[in-house]
Amino acid sequence: MKNNWMNVVRGYVRVRINGPYPERFLNRCMEEDISIWHIKRISEDEIVCFMDVEDAKRVRPLLRMTRCKITFTKRWGGPFLLRRMISRSGFVSGILVFLAVMAVMSNMVWNIEVKGASPKVEHELRQVITEMGIKRGSFQFSLPSVEYIQRDVSELVSGATWIGVRQKGTTYEFEVVEQKLPEEAERYSPRHLISTKEAIIHSVFVEHGQALVRPNDFVRKGDMLVSGYIGKEDGEQELVPAKATILGEIWYKSEVSIPLESVTTSLTGEKKTKHYFSFAGLDIPIWGFGKNKYQTFEEVDHKKPIKFFKWSLPIQYRKLELMESSVHDRVYTKEEAIKEAKKRAKVDLTKHIPKDAEIIGEKVLHETVENGKVNLRIHYQVIEDITSEQPIIQGD
Repeated sequence: MKNNWMNVVRGYVRVRINGPYPERFLNRCMEEDISIWHIKRISEDEIVCFMDVEDAKRVRPLLRMTRCKITFTKRWGGPFLLRRMISRSGFVSGILVFLAVMAVMSNMVWNIEVKGASPKVEHELRQVITEMGIKRGSFQFSLPSVEYIQRDVSELVSGATWIGVRQKGTTYEFEVVEQKLPEEAERYSPRHLISTKEAIIHSVFVEHGQALVRPNDFVRKGDMLVSGYIGKEDGEQELVPAKATILGEIWYKSEVSIPLESVTTSLTGEKKTKHYFSFAGLDIPIWGFGKNKYQTFEEVDHKKPIKFFKWSLPIQYRKLELMESSVHDRVYTKEEAIKEAKKRAKVDLTKHIPKDAEIIGEKVLHETVENGKVNLRIHYQVIEDITSEQPIIQGD
């Protein structure tokens, strides 16, 4: 007879039967309808098998009849589990209390997140949901459904076009879409616009004020480009905040050197990670044993303190990544070095000019090869905004 779930519920045992001709004992069990399964002969006078706990109580007369002895080697099933639980009542009680506490805590609100709201709207929203009973420590089953919460907060919170509510475990998430009012136009005080650099005027577009320069004019730093006075000089003039976009052509020079032969290092993608517990400067390995097999490598060290509630313990978790690297000898021809030098010079130039500036030309002024390096001096033509504000003081 095969074991099944009823055997587990009722309990079953593994027994060893010793005696002359133990087969007679098995035959007697079959005659008495005693369930026996997984029968295995150990020796000529010894057999091992399984039987139900209740049937094991009925075999004593059969043992006398067949002059056999029985030894219980193992016990499984519900009755034995219950007996062990009773003998370890303190441990079982602790598990049950832990599960009960976890069940209670899992049904409480532990976090409230508000996304997309300004500080003013977020403060108003948190006041509304607190009045509804949604706060840390409240039981979830005592709160209204997510649909009702979303409907009520959308009606009660002013300044929000839409508020989405989502429950994620023990966290309530509120996503806010605020009303956007048209921005007020900026108000400027009367001012002139002056040049920030030496340049040749490339283009002039004036919204307010009187232009004092035209395309192709040369200006120096501090020269006035647009006047905040409008009107004829011999008549009445009006003060306005000058506003214009004036682009000028600026000249930049860049010097760069590129070695014809160099050594470069690159990562191969292979890495080994080691994990430690660090205490008082001592690293105790917990994972990633073995020697480093990489000849060349780079190290990335991550350390994070271990906390107990809000306190940081004097123990750190350390993760050390060893990333394999390879070393290559790079050799440029003169033409390749010049091309690479131009590329680096342009990248360096873009870091020092406005983002909306445009490079319209470049010219190599000087080129030399000395000490295994290509040296370039490059001239760039850049179009950029050259205007700067100069306030008009009344009475000047």
